[in-house]
Amino acid sequence: MNPAEPAAGQPHLHRRFGLLQATALNMTNMIGIGPFITIPALMSSLPGGGPQCMLGWLVGLLIALPDGLIWAELAAAMPGAGGSYLYLREGFGREKWGRLMAFLFIWQFLISGPMEIGSGFIGMKQYLSFLFGNLSPLQMSLILIGLGATVIILLYRRITDIGKITVSLWAGTMLTVAAVIFSGIGHFDSKVAFDFPPNAFQFSKEFLFGLGAAASIGVYDYLGYYDICYIGEEVKEPGKVIPRSIIISLLAVAVIYLVMNLMIIGVVPWRTFVPAGDSPAPIASIYMEKIWGTKVAVVLTFMIIWTAFACIFALVLGYSRIPYAAARDGYFFKVFAKLHPTKDFPHISLLFIGALSIAFSFVDLTTLITILITTRILVQFIGQIGAVVLLRRVKPDMERPFRMWLYPLPALLAFVGWCFLFLTAAWKVQLAALIALAVSVVCFLIWSAGKRSWPFGDAAPAKSDPAI
Repeated sequence: MNPAEPAAGQPHLHRRFGLLQATALNMTNMIGIGPFITIPALMSSLPGGGPQCMLGWLVGLLIALPDGLIWAELAAAMPGAGGSYLYLREGFGREKWGRLMAFLFIWQFLISGPMEIGSGFIGMKQYLSFLFGNLSPLQMSLILIGLGATVIILLYRRITDIGKITVSLWAGTMLTVAAVIFSGIGHFDSKVAFDFPPNAFQFSKEFLFGLGAAASIGVYDYLGYYDICYIGEEVKEPGKVIPRSIIISLLAVAVIYLVMNLMIIGVVPWRTFVPAGDSPAPIASIYMEKIWGTKVAVVLTFMIIWTAFACIFALVLGYSRIPYAAARDGYFFKVFAKLHPTKDFPHISLLFIGALSIAFSFVDLTTLITILITTRILVQFIGQIGAVVLLRRVKPDMERPFRMWLYPLPALLAFVGWCFLFLTAAWKVQLAALIALAVSVVCFLIWSAGKRSWPFGDAAPAKSDPAI
């Protein structure tokens, strides 16, 4: 499905991202600040804590890999702006149920998207405190607002320039990861790393729910393997580039996480930071300080802040295209459909997502991660499984440059995995997710009644999409 040619002289998105830029965008988003702030929480998730908690990353990978194949098939077939919004709308039928699913996604995204970006700012706080000591709340707030404004300024330009910035930020991220991993060589102590507590693998109800909590953290750390899908309308040869970038990113980051985590707990005994408190320790800085001393730890801390900044940059870039795509199709306020008159990017949407993300930087991290994952499961992740299955049935002749391997097994595995995460979440979080879903449905019905559209009127043909 090739996008239609835009009218001459009209602002439009340009296909400039290749495989390098796409993979860099995904990996920058995935690594980001995640593993540097979640290790204490991860190592505290199972009863008694300990290295067995790394099973969470394995379970997270077993969910993310098949889910990545779902994203790859949908994005290759529909390489447009908006990602999940587009796939849900087309998968469930844009005139009826697809309108509902797309609406539900947009409204839950307005909370979960900026929450995810905000978690990057929250993670920065730990490492900024390591650098500058106990900053006052006002000082910390001003620093975070300044960093957020810098992200917006860097993104306020053409996609060609953004591709170059993305690769540069990714290079810094890879340098940070390499510094952490290679510093551990020669200092790694297997007895420290594999210091299992008694009955570490004893199965019980507590172990099962703890594994669910660990897997939620693992999935959070993998989030971003699909970031390129949100700017599919700006990717060269999307049928090849997007699937390859997703698979490469997932496999590469899985190896990086395993090695990096082992190096850290092989130097810093896990018992020194478990259980994790409300403000987990800046574990990577402590690790480098123990090996090389304070001066090197300070340098590494600056590099981690660079990595967090790169992650926020990648997220804001991808997520700014979602309100734009929805507004272009009449599912959101029209002002968000505007493109910059000379630079051809959705500047209103960018400013909105950037500002809201900064606001979410003042929320508790652990609570934010749990709510973020749980609220996305029902509509976005399970919804996309339904979309890919429905499209296989109702549009068997649809052009699919990439088909998920071993279909329908990946879809089934992803479905079981997402259900496991939802069912093992705290009941209050489950209830909040269901209430949010119910409120969104009510808002959809009110919106549809006002427009006299389905289900209160005839299902009128929707506008054509430039990416369909």
